[in-house]
Amino acid sequence: MNITDVRIRKVAKDGKLKAVVSITIDDEFVVHDIKVIEGEKGLFIAMPSRKAADGEYRDIAHPINSATREHIQTLVLDKYDHIKEERATEDAMV
Repeated sequence: MNITDVRIRKVAKDGKLKAVVSITIDDEFVVHDIKVIEGEKGLFIAMPSRKAADGEYRDIAHPINSATREHIQTLVLDKYDHIKEERATEDAMV
């Protein structure tokens, strides 16, 4: 599996939700609505989910193993940090 694109669609300055991300896998499959969240131990990603009839949230799409999750998380958080740094530089110039 090769993540061929990471797009940060929304970036928030306030609250725990920091960004909404889409990834493209092998230039053939897109996963939307991956969330970048600020937790007690730092940033992490939450896969797209839906509220079930019992009120619990269940992932719609998710990695099967922890190595794949870590790979996706690293790529997403690296892109998020890059976007955040760009915006900070732009704000400093204004």
